[in-house]
Amino acid sequence: MTLRLVEFVVGGNEASDLLAVRSAALLRAYGARRGFWTVLDEGPVEHCLALLLELDDGEWTARHVAADAGAENGRTEDGEALAHHDGWVYVFGSHFGSKAGPLRPRRAFVARFREDDAAAGLLPVHVVRNRFRLHRAVNDALAVAPLTPLPPGERVRDRFIVETLARGTARAKSWVSRLTPDDLPLNVEAAAFTPAGTVLLGLRFPVTVAGEPILVEVADVPGMFAAEPAWPRALRAYAVTGVTPSGELTGFRAITPTADGGYAAVIGSIDALDKGSVLLDDHPGGGDVTSRHVRFRLAAGESGVADPGGHLLAGEPVADLAPFHHVEGLAELDGRVFYVTDEDHRVALWVG
Repeated sequence: MTLRLVEFVVGGNEASDLLAVRSAALLRAYGARRGFWTVLDEGPVEHCLALLLELDDGEWTARHVAADAGAENGRTEDGEALAHHDGWVYVFGSHFGSKAGPLRPRRAFVARFREDDAAAGLLPVHVVRNRFRLHRAVNDALAVAPLTPLPPGERVRDRFIVETLARGTARAKSWVSRLTPDDLPLNVEAAAFTPAGTVLLGLRFPVTVAGEPILVEVADVPGMFAAEPAWPRALRAYAVTGVTPSGELTGFRAITPTADGGYAAVIGSIDALDKGSVLLDDHPGGGDVTSRHVRFRLAAGESGVADPGGHLLAGEPVADLAPFHHVEGLAELDGRVFYVTDEDHRVALWVG
């Protein structure tokens, strides 16, 4: 595959995910023929939304979008995944922590905004911090699934789970009741809504004991934004098989629905090299892993149905994206493929 590079200077110069703009009004407002949302760096979500736009004259530009999260301004960080549903764009926090731990409650959030609202003035963003409710739901689903997650390792457990519990207890935080010493730390990196209105969350960690990437299907995400919130329920877990080379660990980096009813994804390393990751201290086979573009499908009738079982999904390799280690998002639009990377501390859009 031949790729054309478009480079941008925007925000913190680190992009997460890539979501095609669906709003005609938004594209008209910027004089653009197509565009993509991305999330920048690790700051509050209202500071980190950006558009990568191909203007009507064929030139590409990046625009930082001014947004307002109201009472939640400044209370989130590390937005990682973007997804469309019912006219809204959803932003999912990583629900993880720094590379040395502990888990950070500010990263346990979901936000959403109306895409059309970005066409005019300050963008209102509704943020819901779930205080580890999603962590609890996903961990409970993984605990009963027949797939076997990779054990986190003693340093990871101490830094991410034991230390988080200790800090929360010392500060009398109510969310400590939603963590247990045997929990797995979650790193949410990808998301896509299904036709049933559930969300497939792609995890960068954990992976299976065989190193395969894990998805967890979650219901009631829109209900989080009701006046009386309905908190998410995890329905089932999946592992994508046939796409992880022997001896490697691959987690999800991005997911997007495809026109044929399936899903395309990027898989890659479980954490970045040379940045003090305790995950890689315990699991060095998950670091020096280049990115891959893959596809998979859910079986007909599976999505949206509560089922504690795990399911193996046969993955299909599409493209080896070596030498890139940090492909952070993909989109398939108008018969073309687009990837975004943060290699060399730049926001780079690669157009196929």
